[in-house]
Amino acid sequence: MDYVQRSFERFMADEYGAALAFARATSRDWSEAEDLTQDAFVAALRNWSEVARYERPDAFVRRVIANQQVSRVRRRVREFAKAHLVASNESTETELGDGAFWDAVQQLPMRQRQVIALHYVEDRSVSDIAAVLEIAEGTVKAHLHAARHALARLLGDEIDDEEGV
Repeated sequence: MDYVQRSFERFMADEYGAALAFARATSRDWSEAEDLTQDAFVAALRNWSEVARYERPDAFVRRVIANQQVSRVRRRVREFAKAHLVASNESTETELGDGAFWDAVQQLPMRQRQVIALHYVEDRSVSDIAAVLEIAEGTVKAHLHAARHALARLLGDEIDDEEGV
């Protein structure tokens, strides 16, 4: 069944878990991921008559999550700057508890975290990731390449440069 033909409730039932997994993989903590996911679905519901016409409404939801993450980071930076506080890792980060790999992912820049999550958590193709994040496929490939190398460095592993995207 085509996305356009489904009701919002069915769309949310089908997509909520995957969207939450994306938000969780790219967020610093569970409650933030839940908030981001719920806010993204609220935005989709508010504009459902337009969103339902999209070829990929799931991409709309992921894009809202990604944009909210960037906005939250910017807001946090402004708040810290205004208060003249120096944020330490202990006071600003919540333990993920998902192992060394996801701890390392959290050290990557936001866009690289998003690309890694979409590629490995949701098993999306480069073209799907480009559509979700509204960036060029070449940019997705560059982020994947940089993220893989950074993760290999952080985890003390070697990376195979022949690995395909």
